[in-house]
Amino acid sequence: MTRADAPAAARNPLAFIAARWTPDPRTVRRAALAALVMAVIIVVTGGAVRLTGSGLGCPTWPKCTDDSITNTSEMGIHGVIEFGNRLLTYVLCAAVGWAIVAARSQKPYRRSLTRLGWAQFWVVMGNAILGGIVVLVGLNPYTVAAHFLLSSALIAVATVMWQRTREGDGAPRPLVGKAVRQLVWFLVAASGLLITVGTVVTGAGPHAGDSSEVARMPLDWETVSKLHAVLAWIVVTLTFALWFVLKAVDAPKAPLARTRELFLILLAQGLVGYVQYFTDLPEVLVGLHMFGSCVMWIWVLLVLLSLRERPTATAALDAPEPPAQEPATSPSIAGPR
Repeated sequence: MTRADAPAAARNPLAFIAARWTPDPRTVRRAALAALVMAVIIVVTGGAVRLTGSGLGCPTWPKCTDDSITNTSEMGIHGVIEFGNRLLTYVLCAAVGWAIVAARSQKPYRRSLTRLGWAQFWVVMGNAILGGIVVLVGLNPYTVAAHFLLSSALIAVATVMWQRTREGDGAPRPLVGKAVRQLVWFLVAASGLLITVGTVVTGAGPHAGDSSEVARMPLDWETVSKLHAVLAWIVVTLTFALWFVLKAVDAPKAPLARTRELFLILLAQGLVGYVQYFTDLPEVLVGLHMFGSCVMWIWVLLVLLSLRERPTATAALDAPEPPAQEPATSPSIAGPR
């Protein structure tokens, strides 16, 4: 980079990089997949923090202690686990940043893809702040539940971006009829409710996240767990019904394959759920159940996205390529398209 290029790079580094680099489409897809994988990893490691009783291993935020940014030897293993999870947030930010740079540099320029990357960035920032609030309020179960739900939102946006990297920018064309699409939206809504009730089960359950006296949701854990199980069976039933309907209407292979995969994932997740319930919630199985929840949510969204195709547009894509020296502006957030 020459001295003359420095002001342009400082004003808008993304435009500067995009003007000088065109990634291979596989690079963009891998960057989006890396962001999705890291979103799942941060959920699982966050669960490990709670399940090992390390939620207050760093008793304050944004520092680990009042006098130290990092954990100290006196804090023991709990400090290591909690601070390690905080460090993984930077890895997640790096993965999301790489996805943004790759999407922004792709030619032709795809504004919708870049916006999905930026949406992930702002969700990560919001969840980092919420994570700090969770620590400052002593692991209040309602803030812990919100923390997990925002992570699920991050996984949703990352899944949509990953799918969009494998599609064109043409107008979406449905592959199935309206009735089938409505059934899938019922499945998505039921799955979202299942995940939400799962956070309530956690908030009322025994794994509070720390060995100290942590408040729990004032609900009967057995009753909430049974409600969670009922919702799980509703999701399984909807998935089986969807597979049957797709077979009946001779749907394309992609929706059938994603639905079949989701059904198998749900059966495995249900098995883990029942085993952990009848074995007094061992930490390993609870952690595996959290991972399964993430995988289930990804596949529910993949089923939804498989119901349409987006071919490469024959005309101009979302927007013309912006000039390399465009002024720096705050990125806007757009929902999945």
